[in-house]
Amino acid sequence: MSTFALAGCLGDGGGNGNGGGDGEAPGSDGNLVMTTSGSGTTAYAASQGISAAIEEEGDGDVRVDARPSSGTDANVARLDREESDISYIQNWTAARIREGEEPFNDLNYQPCQAFHLYNLPWIFASANPEWTSVTDITGDSRVVPTPRGSGTRPALEYGLDYATDAEYDRTSVQYGDLGSAFSEGRIDSAAITILNGDIEPGWVQEMKGSVDLRLLDWPEEAVSQMREDDRLFISDVDMTKFDGYDYASDTIPSITFAYNFIVRDDLDYDTLYAFLETLHEARESLSDYNALLGYHADSEYWVSDMYDELPFHPAAADFYEEIGVWRDEFERYEE
Repeated sequence: MSTFALAGCLGDGGGNGNGGGDGEAPGSDGNLVMTTSGSGTTAYAASQGISAAIEEEGDGDVRVDARPSSGTDANVARLDREESDISYIQNWTAARIREGEEPFNDLNYQPCQAFHLYNLPWIFASANPEWTSVTDITGDSRVVPTPRGSGTRPALEYGLDYATDAEYDRTSVQYGDLGSAFSEGRIDSAAITILNGDIEPGWVQEMKGSVDLRLLDWPEEAVSQMREDDRLFISDVDMTKFDGYDYASDTIPSITFAYNFIVRDDLDYDTLYAFLETLHEARESLSDYNALLGYHADSEYWVSDMYDELPFHPAAADFYEEIGVWRDEFERYEE
């Protein structure tokens, strides 16, 4: 899979007590701090489900403290400061880590992959009755490539440059307010997401109920170029399973973000192995803790859409070899 990005604040605070000041490996006491995104997000709710599953399904050797975070860049920094033990990032961030871009050019650890959480494909939508393509965006258009501060925003703007050179007005509207912004004529286009290409968030469903929402296509040449860009992950979303849109092609190419959990290379081996083993043994019941975790009933899902050139923690590598889903192209971290 190609690798991608997210923006965020690097200033989150709050230690976890596993800082290694006593010479022990982070997580050696069995306590893991997990960070994802903001407290109102699907990702944070899923991390709370993971925490509950570990507590109820495990033997008490591993405990997970799920905490909110301001985003994936913040998560990388929190791991660096040993304020978190297992955190999710997305493929744009992974690409920047791989390429040594600031602020990831001087990390005190090697980021190692642990497991896949979900994919978020993003599709540009409009309530303008004549619009069918992102090429309808012009210099007068008011576009919301996700709210300001969102990690997806710079990547979606980057992708749009393949389809239009218009100097459109980049504006910011929170997800829950997009429907009213469209109906009041304050915006012309905004990005929406369909989780794993299967689940419409509530705010998208509400927006469909308030405006005649149209999903925009991409020109073939732009899609071909984006597929060749190793910073972008392009997936095709099957829209035939959804209804209620005023316009939507059967299949829509989408700029997609793959969210995977990473850890420090020095995270305690036994603790991470026990964490993965406990969660995997509970995989058939994970949907009871959070519907999103139902995808993890399939063992192959744990290692889907992993990042190129980012190694797996040795405990994760050994665990996936044990359950038979390790692939030859994966890289194991070797100190």
